[in-house]
Amino acid sequence: MQWFVLRVQSGREDKIREAIERRVKAAGLEVRVQRVLVPTETVSEIKGGKRRVSRRKIFPGYLVLQMEMTDDVWYVIRDTPGVGDFLGAHGRPTLMEPHEVEKLLGEMQAGAEKPKLKIDFQKGDSVKVKEGPFENFEGIVEEVNPTKGIVRVIVTIFGRPTPVDLEYWQVEPV
Repeated sequence: MQWFVLRVQSGREDKIREAIERRVKAAGLEVRVQRVLVPTETVSEIKGGKRRVSRRKIFPGYLVLQMEMTDDVWYVIRDTPGVGDFLGAHGRPTLMEPHEVEKLLGEMQAGAEKPKLKIDFQKGDSVKVKEGPFENFEGIVEEVNPTKGIVRVIVTIFGRPTPVDLEYWQVEPV
C-alpha cells in the first residue's frame, strides 16, 4: 500500500472522507483503500478564562490516503463530490515519501497524546498583563516559547525596560 495526497474542498474534509469511505465500500474496494485520513492535531487554548481543547487541521483542504492505485480506485475517488485531484504533475499522482508519512503520522499521534498550545502572540506585538504581579502593565512581546507556554514581555518599570517571563494566558493583546 502506498500513500497519496488528495486535494479536496477546504472546510469539508471530514464529510468528503466519509463519502470516499462509503463509495469505496459500495464498490467493494475496501481491500485496495486501507486508510483515508484528515491530518489533524489537538490544540489547547484559553479563551475567556476557560481552557479549551480542540482539533485543528494540519493541512486544510487535503486528505491523505493509504491505498493501492488502480483504475477502479482512481475513478471511485475522483468521482466523489468535493474531490479535486491527487497531488502530482501532469495528472499523475505522486507518492508520499516514507519519511513524510512517518513524520505526519508522528505529528498526529503526538497531538492526540499531548495537546499543543495555541499561542496567538508574535514578536513585536503590544500586550497588556492581565494577571500576576505585573497586572495592568503594558509591554512588547520579545520572545514566544510555545513548548513551555511562556511569553517574554518587555515592560517599563521605573522608566527602564525590563524583560518579564509570563504564562501565555496572563497576557492579552492591546
